[in-house]
Amino acid sequence: MKRVEAARGYGDRPDRMSDEGVRGMKRVEAAFRAARGKRALLIGYATAGFPDLETSRRICSSLLEHCDLLELGIPFSDPVLDGPVIQESSSRALEAGFRVSDAFDLARELRERTEKPLLAMTYYNPVHRMGHEAFAERAARAGFDGLLVPDLPLEEAGGLRAAADSRDLAAVLFASMSTPDDRLRDIAGATRGFLYCFAVKGTTGLRESLSAGLAPFTARVRSLCDIPIALGLGISSPGQCREAGELADAVVVGSALVKACLDALDSGADPAAAAGRLAASLREALG
Repeated sequence: MKRVEAARGYGDRPDRMSDEGVRGMKRVEAAFRAARGKRALLIGYATAGFPDLETSRRICSSLLEHCDLLELGIPFSDPVLDGPVIQESSSRALEAGFRVSDAFDLARELRERTEKPLLAMTYYNPVHRMGHEAFAERAARAGFDGLLVPDLPLEEAGGLRAAADSRDLAAVLFASMSTPDDRLRDIAGATRGFLYCFAVKGTTGLRESLSAGLAPFTARVRSLCDIPIALGLGISSPGQCREAGELADAVVVGSALVKACLDALDSGADPAAAAGRLAASLREALG
């Protein structure tokens, strides 16, 4: 059963993605509205600069052919949320000389080719070093539409959220199955664009099956929050994507796409083509 009431909380704003001046948070909102009552959105993930900048560009372009939104991970040396697959991709990117500024350059190049929302996923250390205002400004200028900083708790996120809000960037917050109801309401009230709900307990990575607690978790979120929700972490196959898509407004797939790239590189194949094929099958599974 598709979530025909998906993308709540956006009022009666126009659904068009091509409106002149639609960007940033409004672009994210428009993507959810456009899919409302039809299917869950597919949010793909790519590690910026992996395995090198040129190949990373091709991987992102391939994913954008099939994904509705693209989450661009900024490699970091201590990624607490990421499992071994994304950690390896981040390590390879850093070893290849990746710098944070490269992520902004990559987003700028992608923005010239797509109107789909681009989200920057990073950890707080790079944001803190650059400063909230400077990071948000560079992200907005590069063409990013939103920011995800998973190791920044709600109580400490005010500065970055304000900097993002002032530039119309969606500062997306996170919730897990163990998040109490009161806190869930607070997080849902503060997030922008959508609420990112962890589909598993633990780090990113491939799982054999989805958590048995996922359906009651999403039902609890729906009962407490009036904002679109995305399920991510541990979702890797078309079947899991379809199952998650029946519960949420969007499904985030990261490790599986990165692993497709790693496997292709190990076998001498084209990682961009491999990622694109998997993204196409995930997108088809969502209907």
